[in-house]
Amino acid sequence: MSDRTISKVLVDGLVAHGVTHVFGVVGDALNSVTEAIRLTDGIDWVGVRHEEVAAYAAGAQAQLTGTLGVCAGTVGPGSIHLLNGLYDAAKSHAPVLAITGQVPLAEIGTDYFQEVDNDHLFRDVSVYNQTIVDGAQVPRVVQEAFDAALAQRGVAVLSIPGDVGPAEVDSEPIRVLGMPRPAAAPQDEIDKAVAQIDAATNVTILAGIGARNARDQVLALADKLAAPIVATIKAKETFDWDNPFNVGQNGLIGNPAAADAFDDADVLVMVGSDFPYRDWFSDSVPVIQIDLRSDHIGRRAPVAVGLVGDAAATVSILNDLVETKRDRSHLDSVSAKYERWRSRQARLADPAHDDHPIGEVRAELDNPEHRIRPEAVAAIVGRMADDDAVFTTDTGMSTVWLSRFVEMRNGQRLLGSFNLGSMANAMPQAIGAQCSFPDRQVIAFCGDGGFTMLLGDLITAVSCELPVKLIVFDNKRLGMVKLEQEEAGLPEFGTVLDNPNLADVATAMGARGIRITDPDDLESGIRAALAHDGPVVVDVLTNPDEILVPSHPSPGQAWGFAIAKVKEFIRSRGDDDDAAG
Repeated sequence: MSDRTISKVLVDGLVAHGVTHVFGVVGDALNSVTEAIRLTDGIDWVGVRHEEVAAYAAGAQAQLTGTLGVCAGTVGPGSIHLLNGLYDAAKSHAPVLAITGQVPLAEIGTDYFQEVDNDHLFRDVSVYNQTIVDGAQVPRVVQEAFDAALAQRGVAVLSIPGDVGPAEVDSEPIRVLGMPRPAAAPQDEIDKAVAQIDAATNVTILAGIGARNARDQVLALADKLAAPIVATIKAKETFDWDNPFNVGQNGLIGNPAAADAFDDADVLVMVGSDFPYRDWFSDSVPVIQIDLRSDHIGRRAPVAVGLVGDAAATVSILNDLVETKRDRSHLDSVSAKYERWRSRQARLADPAHDDHPIGEVRAELDNPEHRIRPEAVAAIVGRMADDDAVFTTDTGMSTVWLSRFVEMRNGQRLLGSFNLGSMANAMPQAIGAQCSFPDRQVIAFCGDGGFTMLLGDLITAVSCELPVKLIVFDNKRLGMVKLEQEEAGLPEFGTVLDNPNLADVATAMGARGIRITDPDDLESGIRAALAHDGPVVVDVLTNPDEILVPSHPSPGQAWGFAIAKVKEFIRSRGDDDDAAG
């Protein structure tokens, strides 16, 4: 044992666990922590402009590497700013440690300047949450925080008062513990699932991110059962490529073939998925759910058989025991429908598909520049991306275009705020990904609303020389909100964004800015962006009236959209008349 500061014990423990970056904003309560990082080899401080970005970047690293991601915020407001990114990490089951500052020990509980009750603030988002008030707690609470985040795949929070971090302690080093090897589900439950599957004619598999390490086993099971595979958006990186059973995604961003795969099945086998949209499950189709977490079983749909265990091990046993399905008509029918749908979608990705915007664009956006199809943007980027590219995507229409028009390849990765559904995640996650993989191409699909929400941290990418490629779908709209309003029969309201020239903004901030306003320039502009050796913002002016049609649109949705369009037309005409008068 040796005398070290409490902060040094913490930082040495981070290095032992393979942590290479801590993202945050400096502050006096964190001075001892940042000083320990400065003096320690193998770990770097990444100063960001907003702590929310720090939490997103840490969560991205955790999801991509499986190891601990770390962020930091100083006392009070700095800690509060971490929350949204930490909630995304929590809902993504990413092991993240948040180091938060606190007021001096003697001032806790006195409503001191900037004081916030961190133990209360982070209680809901965390699996572990403690304030270090005495050196005697070290290294025990530090060890517990690391172990909790990694074992429970969640957020751990350590709060350190400004006068506690510099205190010296005689401490043992932090241990690095191995994780237990997951086991298959109990055999008696597997036998029940086998009986259910053997009695069915049509089987469909829903594969989620929990099946990432079970790809070979899931494909083998799909072949034996002649089962189409519907992959969640988080599993797209695993099941998009070399997969003759793939029929894409279901749900709001899905397609009609995947919806039919759900509806026409006699049994739905869920593997590693916490697919949240109850409305897309059929009440008449029994569900067999395989998940490592028992609390996931049955919380989205009633299950006939719940199998708690490792996906690869459990599916491998299932595959050995189930009977081979000779009738492949279910798979053939759904696959044929999926290919027809893809063929129709491919036409939308032609940059020359339209010569003008579709539908009525109000006067403030009646601009011939906004005639680039977002489908074409996504398809071209996907085609030109490196084979090991990391994609991040903002919540909303950016994710729709990526889901439908980027065909992912073996070695590519995908991140988004797929569970929390937050705006503004794509650029921060790209920063975290690029720090983890400096030699890989990192591409962010950014909505214009999300990108401008945390625009200041483009400076982080510039100052850290991170060559992220930020593709901005600039339709001057909160596109998904616009769609939701119109599906409800409401006229569009409050969604229009008065954006500047984002390429010029990027250039002023030290990045390369490329603005694309003509479909004929799309390929050359994107090629130039991907070839650039520094951070790039590609400001693509896309058609604001491109819409998402759900996999099974209801009559109510269609009618609501029609009514909304009439209301928008009448309002815009009336507004023009008032202005003229």
